[in-house]
Amino acid sequence: MKFEVRLPAMGEDATEEATVAYWPIEEGEVIHEGDDLVELTTDKAAFSVPSPKTGTLVEKVVEEGDEVEVGDLICILDV
Repeated sequence: MKFEVRLPAMGEDATEEATVAYWPIEEGEVIHEGDDLVELTTDKAAFSVPSPKTGTLVEKVVEEGDEVEVGDLICILDV
């Protein structure tokens, strides 16, 4: 089953957008719930987004260097 991963809210004091800094896994690899899925940066901080589910990374919808906003689709997992 396909699961769309969207950028979650980044906290009360955080901005609504970030830059994709690094994908620690590649398409076709398995990721476990809670593991670092993607690393992002803002003008204030760098942080990782944990995987919300265990599954295989099917598609990276955004690439390193892309700007994303809260709610944007960032990747698709097969769970």
